Amino acid sequence: MAKIVPTTKNILVVAGDPSGDLHAASLIRELKELDPEISVTSMGGVRMQEVSTHFIYNLVSVGAVGFTEPLKHFFLWFKLIKLVRRYLEDKRPACVIAVDFYGFNHQVLGLAAHRRIPAFYYISPQVWASRPGRAAKIAKLTKEIFCVFPFEEALYKKAGGNPTFVGHPLLDMIPEPAGHPVTPPDGAWNIGILPGSRKAEISRHLPIFLKAFYRIKEAHPAARAFVFAVQEFPDEHLVPELEQVEKYWSKDVEIVREKDYRQRAQLDFAFTCSGTATLENALLGVPMAVAYKMSRLTWEIAKRVANVQYVSLVNILLKKPAVKELLQEKATADLLAQEAFSFLNNPPRIRAARKELTDLRAMLGSRGAAGRAARKILSHLS
Repeated sequence: MAKIVPTTKNILVVAGDPSGDLHAASLIRELKELDPEISVTSMGGVRMQEVSTHFIYNLVSVGAVGFTEPLKHFFLWFKLIKLVRRYLEDKRPACVIAVDFYGFNHQVLGLAAHRRIPAFYYISPQVWASRPGRAAKIAKLTKEIFCVFPFEEALYKKAGGNPTFVGHPLLDMIPEPAGHPVTPPDGAWNIGILPGSRKAEISRHLPIFLKAFYRIKEAHPAARAFVFAVQEFPDEHLVPELEQVEKYWSKDVEIVREKDYRQRAQLDFAFTCSGTATLENALLGVPMAVAYKMSRLTWEIAKRVANVQYVSLVNILLKKPAVKELLQEKATADLLAQEAFSFLNNPPRIRAARKELTDLRAMLGSRGAAGRAARKILSHLS
């Protein structure tokens, strides 16, 4: 395929959470492959830093999400917005690419629009989950919106945008489900623990997930747990208090950092924080229980603005409670362990769940999402 040459070689890419960082890095690689002369300046995380020409700030490390968390970082946000404004005025990039992270990125898009710099959204925010009015704002500020879920296209068209469903980038990263015994010998179950990718999430979920694992351990002494961690946080951030480490950490629990999903594919069941991890598990065919705890204030606000019946992407896509959701006060070790036992003690249910979850692949398009988005972006600029 012929290389697509933009009018100028400088592009700004902004992401603010670990999954956005991961997918933005893939997009940057595709852009550079299509045109090796492109200069990419980014604000995001460690993965984007590895592939960018210039890196401004590790926004992912701040980890501010939800309704109240960004308020704690107001002065930092203000400083970073000024940094972006100065960059746009001094460098005049060919375009700006926002990746998810609406709270910060919609301000970046506004700065770009004011300076008549074309902007694109890759992995559009889940406006259908809360505050759908944001779709109109995104539509007004972007030249094209690249959606990763098929139903998002109609939503953004209705809002007056220019959306394109490119498929989900996880299809390029996650291998086909591994074939392993439904019932492991001697009850040596592999239990996954995915407490989240932000400090607050880890603090709230990890102790509960570990306690739930040890409920399983009492019934199945050969069971092992694997805590899946992101690159951004060292081991000491995986446990909120030292006494919890001493009480629940042992040789039965292993911290895992991986890029190829191979160890996660071997899980028999997982305790999972709501988010992208639920979709990753589903594509791997891993049965799970989904939990989420947040501050009371955030929860009260969320209940009033949420526009969906479910919180996990799996249930939203399948339009039914395919995986158990345990939120706020229901996110307890006892209820999580109870859900795990309903699978571990019933192998036919495990087989049925694996099939139902992996069938999601067909709903998410085809491989090559980042490449399709990169070609469209460069065609606009050439």
